[in-house]
Amino acid sequence: MSYRALYRAWRPETFRDIVGQDAIVQTLIHQVESGRIAHAYLFCGSRGTGKTTTAKVLARAINCTQLQPGAQPCGICPSCVQLKNENNLDIAEIDAASNNGVDDIRDLREKVQYPPQVGRYKVCIIDEVHMLSTGAFNALLKTLEEPPAHVVFILATTEPQKLPATILSRCQRFDFHRIRLSVIVDRLKTVLDGSSAKYEDSALQEIARAAEGGMRDALSIADMCLSYGSGRITSELVHGVLGTAGKDFMFDFSEKLIRYDAAGAIDSIDRLVRNGQDPQVFARDTVGHLRSLLMAQIAGESLADLLEITQEDAQRYREQAKTASKEFLMRAMERFVQAESDMKWAQQPRTVVELCTVRVCTPEQEPDDTAFMERLAKVEKSLQDGVAIKSAPGNAAEKAGVKHKNPPSAKPHPTQPPAEGADVWQEVLDRLKTKSPSTFPLVRNAIFRGVNNRTVILEYPRAYGTFYNSMLKDQLRRQVEETASEVYGEEMTVQATMEQPKKQQQSGPDKSGLSNLNQIYTAFGRENVDLVDSMDS
Repeated sequence: MSYRALYRAWRPETFRDIVGQDAIVQTLIHQVESGRIAHAYLFCGSRGTGKTTTAKVLARAINCTQLQPGAQPCGICPSCVQLKNENNLDIAEIDAASNNGVDDIRDLREKVQYPPQVGRYKVCIIDEVHMLSTGAFNALLKTLEEPPAHVVFILATTEPQKLPATILSRCQRFDFHRIRLSVIVDRLKTVLDGSSAKYEDSALQEIARAAEGGMRDALSIADMCLSYGSGRITSELVHGVLGTAGKDFMFDFSEKLIRYDAAGAIDSIDRLVRNGQDPQVFARDTVGHLRSLLMAQIAGESLADLLEITQEDAQRYREQAKTASKEFLMRAMERFVQAESDMKWAQQPRTVVELCTVRVCTPEQEPDDTAFMERLAKVEKSLQDGVAIKSAPGNAAEKAGVKHKNPPSAKPHPTQPPAEGADVWQEVLDRLKTKSPSTFPLVRNAIFRGVNNRTVILEYPRAYGTFYNSMLKDQLRRQVEETASEVYGEEMTVQATMEQPKKQQQSGPDKSGLSNLNQIYTAFGRENVDLVDSMDS
C-alpha cells in the first residue's frame, strides 16, 4: 500500500480521539445518546481544527447499529465498515469549492429524497460551504429548512461571515477554536510514538508553535521533518524546514535592538540571509519575540501560561524585558509588523527588513510621539543611573567662546517664592519619577502654582512648549493625575497652563537668550548640549 500522510493515517475515528474541542464533542455525545439529532449543523473554525473529522465521526455515530457507551461507533457494524472503506452510500461528502453551482445543489436535493440503505440517517457533509454561489444557497435553503426526516446536513466552513443569515438561522452552530499548544504537543507525541519516530521535546514545541493552533498543520510539518531527517526530529531540523531563526538567535538579535546597535543587528540579518532563511519569516519571528517581551512586562508570573512556554523560557523573557522600555517594544513591533506587510510586494525583502532595523535602532530620527517618549525615557534612565555622556573633544561651546558662570549641576534660581503646598507636590514628583520615568520629564520643569478645588495648577515657561503640548494628551495627564491622587488622598485633576508672554524691554541688554539656554540645560543636561557659533560656518 502507498504511503499515507500522518494527518490521514491518524485521523480520529471516534469522539474520544478528537482533541482540543472538548465542549463541542461533549455536546454532540449527549445529542447522540439522547437521540436529539438536529437536522442541520454548522461547524465553523480555522483550518485544521477538526471540523470535517468531527462531521465524519458524528455521521458514523448516528448510523452505527451497535453504538458503544459514550456514543462511540463500534467499528464492526456494516455502516462503520463501509464508512471506513469510504464506500458508504448513506454518507455523501461534497466540496463546495468545486461544486458550487445551482445544478450541483439540485442534484443533491434529488439524492437526499431516497432513504438510507444501511444506517438510520442519510448524512450530507458540505465542506467549505461559504464557496456556494448565491443561486446555490437559494436552492439549498428550502431543503435545509425542511429536509426529509432521514436526512442530516453538516456544513463546514472557515468563513461563516460569508454565509447568508437565512442559512445561519437554520443550523446549530459550533465554533471550533484553535487548539492549545500543549494539546498539540501531546497529540504529536502520541502519533510519533505510534510511528516509532524519535524526537526532541523542544522540536515538538517549535512545530506546535508554527502550526498556530491547527492540528493538521502540525502533523504535516512533522511529516516533512521525518522525511528530511530520516526518522529523527530535532529543533535545528525544524528551523531548517520552516526557514525560521532559532530561539538563541532571536534573543541575541533583540538584545542588539534594545542596545540600539544597528551595525550588530545588520550583521545578524546578513548571517541569517546567507543561511538561506526568508526575511519575511524572520520579521514575523521578530514580532513574536518582541510581543513575548512586552507580555513579560505586563503579565509577570503568569507569562508561562499566557505564552504556553516553560518556566525557564519565561524567566529568560523576563530578564531581557527588564532592559527594554514599553515604548521601545511597542514602536519596534509596529515597525516590524509594517515591514512584514511591505515585504509581500517588495522586490528586495532584505532591504525592507534592514531599513526597519535601522529605524528601530535610531529613535532620534523618528518623528512620532512614541519615539519622542522613548528618547526621553532613555535620557532619564541615563541620568538616574549616573551615566555621564561625554562631549566631543573641542567642545563647540569653547570654540564659540561661551563661558558658563554656573557649574553643570547648578539649578536655576526660582523667580518667585514657591506656592503653598509645594512640598506635597514635590512628593508627587518623587513618586512619579519612580513609578513612570518616561512621564516624569514632562512635569519636572513645570512651575507649581498651587491647588484650587482639587485641581493642581501647573505653569509651563514658553520655552517648554513641547513638554506643554505632550502634557495635554489624555493618557499622559491621566498618569500624573493618578499619582497626585495617591499622594493627596483624594481624586485630583491637573490643569496645565502656558506662561504669558512678557512685554519687551525698550532698553538694557537682552537676557532672553541666556534664560532660554539655562532652560535647555535644565531639560536635557548641560553635558548633552553643544553650542555652535554660526559665524564659524
